[in-house]
Amino acid sequence: MLIEVYGIPNCDTVKKARTWLDARGIAYTFHDYKKEGADPARLARWIGAAGLDKVLNRAGTTFRKLPEADKVDLDEAKAVALMVASPSTIKRPVVEHPGGVLVGFKEPEWAAALAS
Repeated sequence: MLIEVYGIPNCDTVKKARTWLDARGIAYTFHDYKKEGADPARLARWIGAAGLDKVLNRAGTTFRKLPEADKVDLDEAKAVALMVASPSTIKRPVVEHPGGVLVGFKEPEWAAALAS
């Protein structure tokens, strides 16, 4: 199974997710937003699969510190541009796997999708 994990290495949730994968011997590649950036087309696919409200991290400090003008009237195009400019506004981690996309780390969801 080819799994790609997207996130920021020092994020606690990403660390938990990677530890979970490692403990189960599930191989994956890791894409670091801070070093490699975020691809707009990929973000749009994730939004299509999981929904904007699930992909955009509105609860994080980075989003909350944005100017109000950046946070209002967020449609998909504006949100994608925001996430490309500030990858910390993307919910973490995001996992692409043969069966789809997982956003965030919820062990039961991951077990159902990845631990076969």
